[in-house]
Amino acid sequence: MGASGSGKTSMRSMIFSNNPASLTSRLGATIDVEQNHVRFLGDLILNLWDCGGQDAFMDSYLSTQRSVIFSHVGVMIYVFDVESREMEKDLEYYRDCLDGLSQFSKDANVFLLVHKIDLVRDTERNAVVQRKVAELEKASGETPVKVFGTSIYDESLYKAWSNIVNTLIPNARNLSKHLRIFAEACSATEVILFERTTFLVIATSSRTDSSDAFPSGPVVLHALDPKRYERTSELIKAFKQSCSRLREEFRSLEMELAEFTAVLDEMTKNTYVLVVVHDPVIETAAIKMNICMARKKFEELQGDSLISEK
Repeated sequence: MGASGSGKTSMRSMIFSNNPASLTSRLGATIDVEQNHVRFLGDLILNLWDCGGQDAFMDSYLSTQRSVIFSHVGVMIYVFDVESREMEKDLEYYRDCLDGLSQFSKDANVFLLVHKIDLVRDTERNAVVQRKVAELEKASGETPVKVFGTSIYDESLYKAWSNIVNTLIPNARNLSKHLRIFAEACSATEVILFERTTFLVIATSSRTDSSDAFPSGPVVLHALDPKRYERTSELIKAFKQSCSRLREEFRSLEMELAEFTAVLDEMTKNTYVLVVVHDPVIETAAIKMNICMARKKFEELQGDSLISEK
């Protein structure tokens, strides 16, 4: 949901249709409601409703189509243009949408995206986003919301959508639990599980939070970038698109650098796993062997989840 021109269709085309940001300008305005059934993690079906933001459509959603639009909703994503000149009207429609959710889908999660933050100067961006977060949380009243600043030109979009889809994965906690066990078996500093098509982050395991985080010996680590997950998603997806343009299939990636070793490989038919190891003694062959041995278990964990969300 969100006003016309706020960027809803562009972000959907990037995340779920793998379109690059450079092509989003060709997309036309959404007319009424576009429904898309997206297969995520193989058995998880996401029923995405992209609702046109023109005033006539918004009025229709909130009146004659109210019960249809707001029934059986798992997640509502409301997009605000960071430079909107009609913020009061945007907030009025947003509050009406919250009323619709409270009437028909009380348990729905609500995510608010302050979009197009690339239009704000770098020096002012954090302050602008924080002001918007405070404004939107106040407008939400007692409804719990999660607010993200997003842009189609950087990793922020992947961070927001990874958080969104994570709420729809029935066994997300179980996946995270077993990913930690797998990380310990690999003596990995960090392990990240990605969905195969979108390369959104499903689960992570980082040993930097524990007292025995690193192996004994002369291993020196730098502080980890808090945006590393989303940047990795963005970079790998761009690399996959480059491979496609060359009519080559992306399968795996191995890096052996002075400070760490990283292996990106298929974990299941619907996921990829990135394993990062700082211990110089551990070779890529050992990491790949552990991934191979873990595949059957992760296929089982992923196997029995079939859910449809709107």
